[in-house]
Amino acid sequence: MYLGTVEEGLTQRGKDVIKHTPMGRFGKAEDLLGCVRWLLGDGAEFVTGITVPVDGGFLTLGGV
Repeated sequence: MYLGTVEEGLTQRGKDVIKHTPMGRFGKAEDLLGCVRWLLGDGAEFVTGITVPVDGGFLTLGGV
């Protein structure tokens, strides 16, 4: 149990991750859809070799 479970709650590490995430929650699979739509669309046709963090702002606060 690295970050915790719904039944047992968050571990201290899980709490630290949420505390360092400006969006205040863990990501869901659906959160990737906007980025995927952009990458598949015309707006990204000249984009190559990048990393797009879809992390609710976690990296902006230095992580845990």
